[in-house]
Amino acid sequence: MTMTDPIADMLTRIRNCQMVGKETVSMPASKVKNSILAVMKEEGYIADFVESGEGTEKEIKVTLKYFDAKPVITEIRRKSKPGLRSYKSASDVPLVRNGLGLAIISTSGGMMSDAKARALGVGGELICEMF
Repeated sequence: MTMTDPIADMLTRIRNCQMVGKETVSMPASKVKNSILAVMKEEGYIADFVESGEGTEKEIKVTLKYFDAKPVITEIRRKSKPGLRSYKSASDVPLVRNGLGLAIISTSGGMMSDAKARALGVGGELICEMF
């Protein structure tokens, strides 16, 4: 069965596993998911991720991050959906919770955090927001 929104599936898997306190979560691999997870790791929202397997059997295993036995990610939301894409110009890149959260933006320079997009003066598709 094909998935209509694999990014939303990835975010839901992460949210669900953190709610029950799991240490790791696995999901089908893709380049887009890898770049989103790279931004999340760079910003400190996940501990690590590793891609394994070959061909169509590639899988990503994400090690979730906790602080004082509580998940680091308290809230994670998909913003741009297949049915309604959300694009932001460089001046409209959102501040999530007054800069305490993270927005991941797909730009012409690749996936990046909202702070990096603002610093470079680029806009793009608003993939998700987390806090």
